[in-house]
Amino acid sequence: MGDINSFAARGFDWRLFAGEEAIEDRLKELVIRAGAKRPFVICSKSISSKTRNIERIKGALGDSFAGYFDGIEIDSTYNSVMAATEAAREAGADLLISVGGGSVIVATRVIDIFLCEEGDPFEIMTQYPEGKPAYSPRLNAPKLPIINVITTPTGAMNRGGSGLANPDLDQRMEYFDPKTRPIGLIFDHESILDSPYELFRSTATTGFAGSVAAVAVPSNPLVEGDKEHILRLLKRGYLGIYENPDDIGPRMDLCVAALLGNRVQDDGEQVRGRQNPATQAFSGNYAISTALHIRYPHVWQGESTSVLTATVARRSPAPDLETARRVAQAMDVWATGMSAEDAKLAIADGIEDLYKKVGMPTRISELNIPKEDFPEIAKETIKVFNFNSGLRDADQALQGAIDLMEAAW
Repeated sequence: MGDINSFAARGFDWRLFAGEEAIEDRLKELVIRAGAKRPFVICSKSISSKTRNIERIKGALGDSFAGYFDGIEIDSTYNSVMAATEAAREAGADLLISVGGGSVIVATRVIDIFLCEEGDPFEIMTQYPEGKPAYSPRLNAPKLPIINVITTPTGAMNRGGSGLANPDLDQRMEYFDPKTRPIGLIFDHESILDSPYELFRSTATTGFAGSVAAVAVPSNPLVEGDKEHILRLLKRGYLGIYENPDDIGPRMDLCVAALLGNRVQDDGEQVRGRQNPATQAFSGNYAISTALHIRYPHVWQGESTSVLTATVARRSPAPDLETARRVAQAMDVWATGMSAEDAKLAIADGIEDLYKKVGMPTRISELNIPKEDFPEIAKETIKVFNFNSGLRDADQALQGAIDLMEAAW
């Protein structure tokens, strides 16, 4: 399980501003602090056409506003990122402002890489050499500063890894560069309230699933309190947006929880939940979830997560009793005298009941995808770096993925 008193932590220089009119009150301050003269905005069509964000940012920045690109597509497609890179280059951008959720934030990081690195995009992405472990090339060029105007509670808001969808490849285009982390985060109330409830719920579902798995991992003293508070905020906010979708309070709970989740990863978490055999039951299946939402545009990441979590828990071996007790207590399903197996099943039921209460799917059959696609979906799980950074038996992995999807159908 690892020694919880042996860990490493790393801090990054960023500032967070939250509140009404945070764009008007704080965005220009962040741009000035960065010494930038040509800030350029990256967003999607929904942001430019259905919200006031571009108008507000332009008003806040005045003459320094260098323009915007609003063609980022869901799952950060390679073609849209290349088009945005050219637009930012032509505008002379010296700072990038992402406005949106995970797809836009991830895209902006890769745009920064493409603007600053000289290497071919296909050569500097994560490589999967046959018969060898996957590896991510080092990206050493200095990067432009990034400011993220957050609209959903995405775990991508303060990270250094990025992945693009590219239908011409049999894998995502993955990149890792900590220099693409933001220098600033804006939690503007209007921008957050503009996000549709269904999108907000879906993003929060992914965060909730990850927080349950994280609680299962023994914590070093630097992250113990954060993890407990993250799950508390997520449970409160998750039900809160269902009951009051137009209230800023639950939405802020969820955004703060996502940011704290990033901090837990930085503050020396000894063992990641999905990599630890003792906590495997509560980690869902990242590779299949990723394959589902990348392959089918109508399946969001939260939905691709919720259809697997309870099934994975029920099928996995029970963890040790202490791990099962810790998670069951966090989920408010622990009862005195429970065995580890009892607790594991109660946790699975609790997660499934919560998803059903807020209207999330809990079976793959609810996603409107063909069951006949399972073999192809399974193939797409092999090249997901977070899941397969080392070597695995391909045939065994493929059959395991198909078996799980059959069970979750």
